[in-house]
Amino acid sequence: MSGVRNGAESADGRETVLSGECVAYSVRESARASRPRIDVRPAGVTVVVPETDRSRVDPDAVLAGHAEWVLEKRAAMAARRERAPDRAYGPGATWPVLGAEREIVVERRRSSTVDRDADLIRLARSHVDRTAHKRALEYCFRETARAEFERRVDALAPEMGVADAVGGVEVRNQRTRWGSCSSNGTLSLNWRLLLAPPAVLRYVVVHELAHLRKRDHSDAFWRIVAAHDTEWERHRDWLREHADELIFDESDL
Repeated sequence: MSGVRNGAESADGRETVLSGECVAYSVRESARASRPRIDVRPAGVTVVVPETDRSRVDPDAVLAGHAEWVLEKRAAMAARRERAPDRAYGPGATWPVLGAEREIVVERRRSSTVDRDADLIRLARSHVDRTAHKRALEYCFRETARAEFERRVDALAPEMGVADAVGGVEVRNQRTRWGSCSSNGTLSLNWRLLLAPPAVLRYVVVHELAHLRKRDHSDAFWRIVAAHDTEWERHRDWLREHADELIFDESDL
């Protein structure tokens, strides 16, 4: 991914020109890399080179060899950043949690929680003091997501005839996936689904539970999904169109 603005300076001041565009970049050595690669992320463009080949790799040549790809990724990242909401993590900020905008408050309490009745995100002052608003908020979201996922799975798995096949529920931090189902029946779900409408979150749970009956994406699989979510196509399309609205911070892009 990318997000470097034209003419911006990279960490080590390197720049090159690709198809007439000035691209700032940095170079990072990696003991794990077996060949040069390019990382294009919100923080910038990085040419990653194997430690053993550092003196033999020309970063400008690596970038020139993938110029079109780099520029496409930069443009895509710029568009994503335009769509992504500005995020704040302290008192008074609001977040879309389980279908409603909820305001952050910091209180003296034993634990942080999402108060659905009052439309509040109640952060424990002790947790905020030990870490920071952002860390406390993420922990609250993860724990709330865990409870919501487990509740949904407990309700849907028997309905879909897969209760005995569920191997557990894990809350994950995937950057590119909303959910997955392992061979042992463990469902891994992205905690950022907490920021999506409840019907969309439910669709992802239905989707992964359906994989306990059909491991592929055949017509038979989608018939199972449709039997338990008649609007699954609309929910799938919502995720595709609004994924950038579900970011927690810039590292999600």
